[in-house]
Amino acid sequence: MNERILLIEDEPGLTLTLSDRLRSEGYQVETAADGEEGFHAAVEGDFDLIVLDVMLPGRSGVDVCRDLRQQGIGTPVLMLTARDQLLDRVLGLKIGADDYVTKPFEMMELLARIEALLRRAAASPSVQPAVYQFGEVRVDLRSTEVWVRGQPVSVSAKEFLLLRYCIEHRGETLSRERILRDVWGYDSAPQTRTVDVHVAWLRQKLEDDPKTPAWIITVHGLGYRFTG
Repeated sequence: MNERILLIEDEPGLTLTLSDRLRSEGYQVETAADGEEGFHAAVEGDFDLIVLDVMLPGRSGVDVCRDLRQQGIGTPVLMLTARDQLLDRVLGLKIGADDYVTKPFEMMELLARIEALLRRAAASPSVQPAVYQFGEVRVDLRSTEVWVRGQPVSVSAKEFLLLRYCIEHRGETLSRERILRDVWGYDSAPQTRTVDVHVAWLRQKLEDDPKTPAWIITVHGLGYRFTG
């Protein structure tokens, strides 16, 4: 195992604990103690994964992640946040983070998420294009802008996260439970039509005929499949 991880964390105790454990697992680890240092290290270094705290001095983790994506750096980013709030998770995913862990966390969970991100990156070595197009729909995966037939279309933050998730998992049959977990961050939820409602909104904005969709297909009894 020779994967290189950049840990951007301002708590000395946590930095020491995490870096020691990651090295014991076989990873090469470099650390940065604030957002500015971390941003420049990420730009200049060749890392396989960035573990990035949200609350950092100098430049916040959200700003670091956003600025890296704007620079065209697609290194997987796992964000650490001490605030268990949906807004943080939505914002982090919207600006380009690949996953998040809420403090306090179990070390085994963090290691499992790191391994999953590294496996995903290894399985898809090509960089995700900045702009994805299907039919007459164009989606800028960095700026969150969407166009239909050359005209900008307004989508909410949650609609964009759902659309990006569909693009990333195109061709897969996605259950409502899986979408709720991965997009909304719900480990479990009662009966809810949240996913169905947001899919319907996306269809109204993107499909030529929302009642007979061509892109976000209902798989009866299972969920949805994106065919773009």
